[in-house]
Amino acid sequence: MTPRDFQWATGEVWRDHFLKSLARCRRLRQALAMPFSEGAFESTVPAALFSLRGRRALITGAGQGIGLMLARGLGMAGAEVVLNDKEPARLGEAVARLRREGLAVEGCVFDVTDEKTIAIGLASLARGEFEVGGGIDILINNAGIHQRAPLELMSTAAWQAVLDVNLTSAFLVTRGVVAGMLQRGSGKIINICSLNSEISRPTIANYAAAKGGLKMLTRAMAVEWGGRNVQTNGIAPGYLRTEMTDVLTVDPVWERLICARTPAGRWGEPRELIGAAVFLASRGADFVNGQIITVDGGLLAAL
Repeated sequence: MTPRDFQWATGEVWRDHFLKSLARCRRLRQALAMPFSEGAFESTVPAALFSLRGRRALITGAGQGIGLMLARGLGMAGAEVVLNDKEPARLGEAVARLRREGLAVEGCVFDVTDEKTIAIGLASLARGEFEVGGGIDILINNAGIHQRAPLELMSTAAWQAVLDVNLTSAFLVTRGVVAGMLQRGSGKIINICSLNSEISRPTIANYAAAKGGLKMLTRAMAVEWGGRNVQTNGIAPGYLRTEMTDVLTVDPVWERLICARTPAGRWGEPRELIGAAVFLASRGADFVNGQIITVDGGLLAAL
């Protein structure tokens, strides 16, 4: 028997391993018990993984609602953010609000369903006409609308408008942005899908068809560009209090129904999407591709 064998036989090595593990546990407990320090937090590996400093993001439909909240969240994580909206006044107000909060943001007006205005807007970004200039590292396709009607009464115009904004726009804007990502060899694309990518209800057939299509477009993009270090994922919000859901939140019957069917027992808030968005936009999600993160308080799991 060698001396090493003897040590194992007598338990000395095992005891040494145990004591070292115990010391690591004690250091971990001490670290967790320390008061929060912004400087100490920023120096940790997780903070570096999820920091968006030095990254530029473009968010469509960011003049209000979910898009505006995601712009705030990515800006707070360190990104320079370009907000898009087709309404100049609404966009200007959103940009001014975030600038007052100390965030590095700009506005870029274009209609996400119009190839010509998309090209003009993206060209202006590429030329550096804005303070937030240069390439886009993160794209969030968020623009969306609702036009509710019973399917048998729905007009072709209402059907097409919802598909154009909620589905085709993601193809058009991504096509304009992804070339730069592929050239640089990195990029993050996040498509804002929906609970209705999976389930539907009466009067929203156009919206469910568009969001279901967006889910599959997300996966197609992931397969198309994953090998070139561009990751594409989706976030599927459940029932959140936004301008688009005002028609539902003012209905007491619907309000109670959603709360009763959601395990969390309440509606969600747009700010509760920030964590998923920052994660998917960060280096921490470099091996996450083609996934849809559902943020719905557990509703889909309970159906």
